[in-house]
Amino acid sequence: MTKQIGTGETEEMSFLDHLEELRWHLIRAVLAVMIIGIVAFIAKDFIFDTILFGPKKADFPTYKFFCNISRYFGMDESFCEGPQFRIQSREMAGQFSAHIWTSIWAGFIIGFPYILWELWRFISPGLYEKERNNSRGFIIIASFLFFTGVLFGYYVISPLSINFLANYHVSEEVFNDIDLSSYISTIRSSVIACGLIFELPILMYFLTKIGLVTPDFLRKYRKIAIVIVLILSAVITPPDVASQIVVSIPIVILYEVSIYISKIVLKREERKLKKEKTKNG
Repeated sequence: MTKQIGTGETEEMSFLDHLEELRWHLIRAVLAVMIIGIVAFIAKDFIFDTILFGPKKADFPTYKFFCNISRYFGMDESFCEGPQFRIQSREMAGQFSAHIWTSIWAGFIIGFPYILWELWRFISPGLYEKERNNSRGFIIIASFLFFTGVLFGYYVISPLSINFLANYHVSEEVFNDIDLSSYISTIRSSVIACGLIFELPILMYFLTKIGLVTPDFLRKYRKIAIVIVLILSAVITPPDVASQIVVSIPIVILYEVSIYISKIVLKREERKLKKEKTKNG
């Protein structure tokens, strides 16, 4: 990697220079997360009552949607009632701790584009100018996929999981008083897991660029990938077939999109090699 030392001049950076550069990128990213986290900490009522506790309410959009579908097909109308449980905090500092960590995670989610930008600023000097030009939309596309995954996790995975688990009973003698940390963990893991899973096309793009993945490889192991997707869907959703199918569909679509992206990248690399051979020949 090189760094600018003057007008149009560059010099090679040592390993320690790389570490120092990375340190400052990480510091700026952490500061951004902390600043956004402070704003989220102040906006406590909106973060908790509107966002976090939204999937707990019967009028949540997802429950209304599935309620209408259930009524239309004459199926079970449990979604119409919504989840039936209370949230409790059994530790002295439970609510304060939840407030702090929720604010930090909110800072990470909202500040994700800036974190990507700092990452891009670190790795881009090591790329050729043409590679930098071809990757200009990286931050926008990666952020779009991440936020799409976050919304999918919040509006699909979280309410499906909460509704199933909150209404599940082994006996009428047992009441579901869910601990605050457990409830928040369910939403947080669903949202962040989906956000990262939706980055699959970006991951396949870079794996294809460095030659670890090809379209033929992805097509060859498509069946195995679908099995892995179903297992993954079973892990992050409640154990009912309908929920697993709902979750697996977008992941399978992302996998197919990844094959198409890998194909485009491979064609570009082949054209690049042909041009270089023509110039050398």
